[in-house]
Amino acid sequence: MMDFLRKIIPEPILLFYHKCFSILANLIYRFPGRKLYVIGVTGTNGKTTTVKLISSILEEAGENVGMTSTVYFQINRKKWFNKTKMTVPGRFFFPKMLRKMVKAGCKYAVLEVSSHAIRQHRVWGIPFDTAIITNLTHDHLDYHHGFEDYRATKGQLFANLALSKHRKPGMEKVSVINADDPESWYFAQFWAQKKFAYTLTDADIGIPRIEAANIKIEDNKTSFSLISPVGKTDINLNLLGRYNVTNAIAAAACAISQGIKLPIIKKGLEKVKGISGRMEEVDLGQNFKVLVDYAHTPDAFQKVFESVKPLPHHKIISVFGATGDRDKEKRPVLGEIAAKNSDYVILTLEDPGSEDPAEIIKAIEPGVVREGKIKDKNYFKIIDREEAIKKSFKIASKNDIVLLLAKGHEQVMQMKGKKVPWDDRLVAQKILKKG
Repeated sequence: MMDFLRKIIPEPILLFYHKCFSILANLIYRFPGRKLYVIGVTGTNGKTTTVKLISSILEEAGENVGMTSTVYFQINRKKWFNKTKMTVPGRFFFPKMLRKMVKAGCKYAVLEVSSHAIRQHRVWGIPFDTAIITNLTHDHLDYHHGFEDYRATKGQLFANLALSKHRKPGMEKVSVINADDPESWYFAQFWAQKKFAYTLTDADIGIPRIEAANIKIEDNKTSFSLISPVGKTDINLNLLGRYNVTNAIAAAACAISQGIKLPIIKKGLEKVKGISGRMEEVDLGQNFKVLVDYAHTPDAFQKVFESVKPLPHHKIISVFGATGDRDKEKRPVLGEIAAKNSDYVILTLEDPGSEDPAEIIKAIEPGVVREGKIKDKNYFKIIDREEAIKKSFKIASKNDIVLLLAKGHEQVMQMKGKKVPWDDRLVAQKILKKG
């Protein structure tokens, strides 16, 4: 519906419409964000995992925590799945959820904040106390007016810190910035009482740093040394990949800003055993590895391959498509990255929306062909996603890695205005059970 309205109504009018609803929602729920310490996590990739890791550390510190993300919602110990296919549902969502957190006695609200939510005023009226940027890469450029507009929208979360009329007694305003990201300079320029950078590469942007060193990627975990202004500790993270180390030290930086000690940070990080649909393994005893991941942007694709390639393997088989009705520029880029890093590529259905799935695949294909590594015998176009997954399992042999990309935790597929039940993990399990 909103896509249709965008085509016929000028954007300023639509944004004013969104803002009016957000103002009304905050009036109804009495500006609940003013009664919580609010942590906002934005960026292109890594938001959900970072939110989960921060919440885990705060819980380990004995705090009552509320959390919202693309995958989970949480109020204290009550947790449930986000089935909306949206990081931030409707304008009334945040005020209503934050009011519930206040009533439940939460001190902290840890919120995953999308660029759509910022632009459409869904976070209006929420005085953020900590703003965290994970990274900024190609995504949603069909919605935003180019990369600079996308960056400026994310920057509004950091600008929010300077709203003096919403200062909370005894709560400092904090920014946490990924120093390894090329756009870190932009976010570092915004005012905050405390600023922290985090890095895997010793990058220096002139503010206190939390670093990760001695990174070792193993079969189902990643170990590293966390180095900070308050000391050093070794972390055995039960998550796979270098990018999850980045997410972990972002969470650690946030915790350090709250005065939480390193032993508690270590326990909180190590307590997280996995994130639904993020490098999630489907293991029914088969002799090859099946990993389901939500990666759907070029940067996320690159990071997934960087994470799995160090693992012992024979072949990498990638199954993916692209979302319909949005950001068509990234389609051949996804194809090129996958072709460069895979031994087999299978293009298939993802969330076609109103588009013809065959046309979406046709748009990805030039990237696959351009890379040149993938030859005809190693490249398949199978629109039916279940059949595509079956094909990947038939190709797979001992010690191979099959990557089912883009759907991740999602339990529906958007097709021609309908939400069709779909879960990569359940489909993979069904196929494996049948042998």
